[in-house]
Formats: sequence, C-alpha cells, structure tokens
Amino acid sequence: MSYRVYLLCFLCCVMLACSSDKKEPAEDGSVSTILPDEESEVRVMRLEYTDFNHELIANGTVAAQKKADLQFSTQENISAIYVKNGDKVVKGQKIAQLDPFKLQNSLAQAQDQLERSRLELQDVLIGQGYSLNDTAAIPQDLMQLAKVKSNYDQNRIQYELADYNYKNSVLYAPFDGVVANLFTQAYNLPESGQAFCTVIDNRYPETDFKVLESELPLVHIGDKVEVVPFSFQQTVCEGRVTEINPMVDKNGMVRVKAQINNPQNRLYDGMNVKIRLQRSIGKQLVIPKEALVLRTNKKVVFTLKEHKAQWVYVQTGFENSTGYVVTEGLAEGDSVIYEGNINLAHESPVRVKN
Repeated sequence: MSYRVYLLCFLCCVMLACSSDKKEPAEDGSVSTILPDEESEVRVMRLEYTDFNHELIANGTVAAQKKADLQFSTQENISAIYVKNGDKVVKGQKIAQLDPFKLQNSLAQAQDQLERSRLELQDVLIGQGYSLNDTAAIPQDLMQLAKVKSNYDQNRIQYELADYNYKNSVLYAPFDGVVANLFTQAYNLPESGQAFCTVIDNRYPETDFKVLESELPLVHIGDKVEVVPFSFQQTVCEGRVTEINPMVDKNGMVRVKAQINNPQNRLYDGMNVKIRLQRSIGKQLVIPKEALVLRTNKKVVFTLKEHKAQWVYVQTGFENSTGYVVTEGLAEGDSVIYEGNINLAHESPVRVKN
C-alpha cells in the first residue's frame, strides 16, 4: 500500500513540473515589445560645384639636380679634412687637402727643368740667327726642330702636370650643397679610383616615375605633383612636371620627370616616394569618398531630408585620393551624409552633429 502512495506522489510532482514548464513560453510569447528606431548621429555637407583635380598615383625615386663626386688627382696622404657628412657647404669652400710637400717638390723640379729647356731653346735659335723674343719671324719647321733639341715641349708638359697636381691637392665645393659619402679619415691615402666624397645640391631635386601609356593623355608639362616620402608620411612636397620621355617601354610605361621644392631638406637623393600627379578638370559635383557606400554591389549615397536619410543610387566618374565626381543621382544643393552613414537604411531618422 505504501508503495502505491509513493508512486502516486511522484507522478503528481512530475505533472506539476511539466505544467509549469509549458506556462513560461506562453507568458513570454504574449508580451510583444517594439522599440522605436534610435536617431543616428551624422555629419552633412551641402553639395556644390567645386574645382576637382584628377590624380594619378605612382611610385618614384628622388635624384639631386646637381651631384658631383670629388676625388684627388694624385695619391698622397690626406693632411686635413674640414667637413663631415651632412655639412652644408658653399661654392668654393675648402673640403680637404693632401700633404703638399712632395707635390711642391715635384712642381719646383719641373719648373727648374723647364727653365733649363728654355735656355737651351734660346741657344739653338741664336745659333740659327734668331731671337726667342721674336717668335713670329722664326720659321715653323725651325722652331719645331729647336724645341725637339732642347726637350722644351716635354719639360713644359711635365711642369703643367706638376702644377695641376699641386693645385688640385685641395678639394673645393663646386656649388652650394651638402656633403655625403665621406668615409676616409685624415692621415690616410685616399682610395685609388674612388670618389673622396660627394656634394649634393638637394634644394630642387627631381623625381623620376612611370605612368601607363593609357594615362599619358592626362599628363602635361607643368602639371602639379605632390611627393610624399615613404619614410616621412606627414611630409608633402610640391613640384611640376618638367619632362615626358617620348618613348613607351616594353611594359607599356612612359617615364616622367618632375622638379620638386624641398624647403625642409627632407628629401634625400635616392629616396623612394609616392607621387600624386594632379590635373584640374574644372568645376564638378564632388562628394567625399566616405559618403559613398556599396549596397548589393551598387553605389549608394544617403542624403538628408526632413531629418531622415534618403537612399540614392549614384554614378561616379573621375576620382582622386579624397573624393568622387558624381555624374548621376545627385544635384547641386543636396545635403549629403558623409559620416555615420555605414549602418543607415532608407528613411532612418538621423540627427546632425554640430
């Protein structure tokens, strides 16, 4: 009897638990809550016709407009170096010099030999009845014979060479610029056949880059360029196109050269840079790149009307690094949403940020 009582109690508990489980979803399903759409904060611009610069993007290298490798004409110990890498120099400034002792000695010996040859030449001419002071009256073949006998021409050449070596024992800056590639130390011999240093004028460097053959009609002499070094992303230097090479290479590229202003001397010879070549195509309806979104692979711009976002399909033409030219879908005076538009839908309520 007791066993039946226990079984009956257990069944009652199970039935009560099942009934309580079934009531919960019914209660939850009877409650329907509809939240109002929250206003999205956006930024808006008024669409107007503005000047638009079409851009071509390319990579290039910087080259100094003037660059001179300086080297000594003879091998002697370096007695003094007056500059170091990175120093600014002016035209005619002394850079380094060799030990002058041997060079002065060689010049004195060559000068002595030349004077001896001059006296011997004079003796030969006097023996033929002529004077060295009246060279115009001496026959050319006789003068040539006299110079050979006196060894005058050879000694004159030796003197000129000794004088040249002595004068070039001091290196001077050929123009205003900056010293680079100076690695030799004083009291050592300069490396044979190697430049002692390089002087670079990087005030108005040039950049060499390539454009596609199809882009060539968009490039003209005098077009504006902006140059940004990869190592200094915040530095922007301006310039103008100066040369267009009239030849297309095997890859369908054309070489273009532009001269750049370098007011802060941030551009170095050989530096890799990004180039934006700009050409004005007149007044256009231009939207920021942030204003354009893709929905189902179509270009969409949201405009503002009566505090709601309006979904508008658009067509675009030229583009540059900051914006697109709109050719269809928008008109002058439209209020274009360019910030906070990523998650908007048609007629979403919006609030304009101050």
